[in-house]
Amino acid sequence: MSVSYYKRYRMEVDLRTRRSIGPFIPIDYRLLPWHADLLFDHSEVKYQSFRNEIDADVFNCLGELDGCHRLMEEISLKEGFLPEATWLAVYTGGDVPEPCGTIQGVRTAHRYGAIQNIGIVPGHRGRGVGSALVFAALAGFQQAGVSRVYLEVTAQNDGAVRLYKRLGFRRTKTLFKAVELAYS
Repeated sequence: MSVSYYKRYRMEVDLRTRRSIGPFIPIDYRLLPWHADLLFDHSEVKYQSFRNEIDADVFNCLGELDGCHRLMEEISLKEGFLPEATWLAVYTGGDVPEPCGTIQGVRTAHRYGAIQNIGIVPGHRGRGVGSALVFAALAGFQQAGVSRVYLEVTAQNDGAVRLYKRLGFRRTKTLFKAVELAYS
């Protein structure tokens, strides 16, 4: 066994200084609010979004559909789970609606919240779906009375880091996640 360390950033946004702005939803997409019946869709999107990404190395559960399903169940059962900050993006421009983005929010303290995961299926990245999900989640956090929101992102995920900066998040901490690697 060998241990590898992955650099991650904690990024935060102060909602007290933000006006409540509704998300701009790209044409041919819809955002669906949290409902327990959508748990499998959230899990499937999470899996499709992360299975071939570095985050699946950092968090093994993201590389398996069952792991994503268990993670989604755990998030939805957390004491601070915020349905109003949890959304599913669906592409409606094809013959059949296609879930393609997910975000979950959790209250971690009285006025503090965390975005647990945001995932966009690769074929839908770069279309504004991630921005729409983040704005919808931030509006949900504001609705719940949360004044600060944070997330963690793997430092090598340049696209996500740029997106979060553009949306007003600022890096507040650098963390290192130890991951055991097994070699055959």
